[in-house]
Amino acid sequence: MTTPDPKPRPVAPQQNAATPATAARAGDTAAARLKERIYATITLAAVVVTLAEAEESDHTEAALTVAVTALGVWLATLVADEQAHRAVTGRGASRAEIRTGLHVSSPLLLSAVGPLALIGMSALGAMDLGTALLTSAGVEVASMFLWGWRTGLRMGNGPLSALTSGLLDTAIGVGVVGVKLLAGH
Repeated sequence: MTTPDPKPRPVAPQQNAATPATAARAGDTAAARLKERIYATITLAAVVVTLAEAEESDHTEAALTVAVTALGVWLATLVADEQAHRAVTGRGASRAEIRTGLHVSSPLLLSAVGPLALIGMSALGAMDLGTALLTSAGVEVASMFLWGWRTGLRMGNGPLSALTSGLLDTAIGVGVVGVKLLAGH
């Protein structure tokens, strides 16, 4: 049997007992934005590796695939967030909640900038398209390591913990990309 928490937990400003907010709207915007960015990073890493493995791919096709993937994931997130909000609160989102949802989900679109820039550089002749796509995937995986490293440092357990966290996040990211590739996505 557990004992009750002696301190009541504060309710987020936009939330009350009658209308609980969805996770992204409950107040931890920075964490929600990072979650979206990590999800998009893993997804786009899998997409660019798949494109790099394709026998015939051109710059336009690669750029459209990356852009449409980012846009599609972003739109799916917006729809899912609104559906979850309606299911939990019994009402549609207010303008302020919609703005928050757009702000939280915007990193999904930002994740396409790096791959699109490298594809653009390739189109200008700076590198082969396959190299640009694999470099993109490498940058995405490196960013997974950096987020893990930063998280480890923020937890205050020292550089070894940060390194472990970074390597673990990298391994998870590479594993998810591998699963997506095996599944044919």
